[in-house]
This record gives sequence, C-alpha cells and structure tokens, in this order.
Amino acid sequence: MTSDFTSALRPAAVMTILFALLLGIAYPLAMTGVGQIIFPSQANGSLVTQGGKVVGSTVVGQAFTSDRYFQTRPSAAGKGYDGLASSGSNLGPTSQALVDRIKPDVAKRRIEGVTGPLPADLATASGSGLDPDLSPASALAQVDRVARARNLPAAKVRALVEAHVETPLFGILGDPTVNVLAINRALDASAG
Repeated sequence: MTSDFTSALRPAAVMTILFALLLGIAYPLAMTGVGQIIFPSQANGSLVTQGGKVVGSTVVGQAFTSDRYFQTRPSAAGKGYDGLASSGSNLGPTSQALVDRIKPDVAKRRIEGVTGPLPADLATASGSGLDPDLSPASALAQVDRVARARNLPAAKVRALVEAHVETPLFGILGDPTVNVLAINRALDASAG
C-alpha cells in the first residue's frame, strides 16, 4: 500500500513543480517581455513626463484640488487615488451610507457654481477608485469655474473640453470620455 501511495505521489509532485515553473515563472516572464517589446509605454504604466519628471499617468487618476484645474471624480481608493487600496465602495443606490458620502461632494460642486442636474461621476466614485476620465458632461459642468480661476473666456475652455473628448472604440464600445490629466496639461500649455 505504501508503494502505491509513493508511486502516485511522485507524478503529482513532478506535475505540480512543472506547472508552477511553467505558469508561475516562464509564462509571466514571457508576457512581460512581449509587453515591453510591443507596448512599452502601456507595460510601464502609461506614464506622462514633463521636463524629465513624471507628472502622472493616462490610465490612473490623480487628485487635482486647485480651481484652476478640472477635477476628477471622487475616489474610493484609500485616502484618495491610492493605488494600493484600489477598490470601489460597494454601496448600493438605496444605501444611506452612500447618500451620506455623496452629500459633501454635491455641496462642494454647488459651491463651485455647478447648476442644474449634477452628472453622476462628479459625486460618485468609480469601481476602481482610480478612474482617470470624466464624462464630457462632467467636464463641461466645470468650465465656468476653471475659466473664472484662469481668467479665460468660458468659450475657450469649453472648446478645449470639446477638443479633448475621446470617442468610444469603433464608435460603439464604451462612452465618450475626457482624460483629466490630458485636459489639465492642455490648459497649462495654452497658458504659456
């Protein structure tokens, strides 16, 4: 009986080690290498540099607090845009905790001058808490505040938003979005 057990154990142990090496080391290294060769920017986080310094990423949101900039949607990731704590709030639409969490964000947007129906992504966090994009409606809702803070005509800022609307993939997959880092960098560039 011991002989049967050891004869069955040896192939199981060999296969476990083989697949651990193959799927735990060889495959990830191969995919990392392919990613670095074919998509180096994306494989390294789609980092945006300015003057040799990393200023952000096109795929990970970050907080902008100045009125001179378009602000991202609220983050549920840790204390805000913490990549190590990426997660949503998992609060449902009937949750009182969600209502209590949203009220200060709605009040803040009203103080900033946003009138009318408030786009949902200006008050609710994304699923990851790290969303770098806003809906065009959310960006347009912030135009007056940004124009006032920068002493620019609102029409110029609105045109900048419209120029930065990214259309859905193939025109049907996803929703139109505005990358907050990209539009804020364009604002700084237009200011000279």
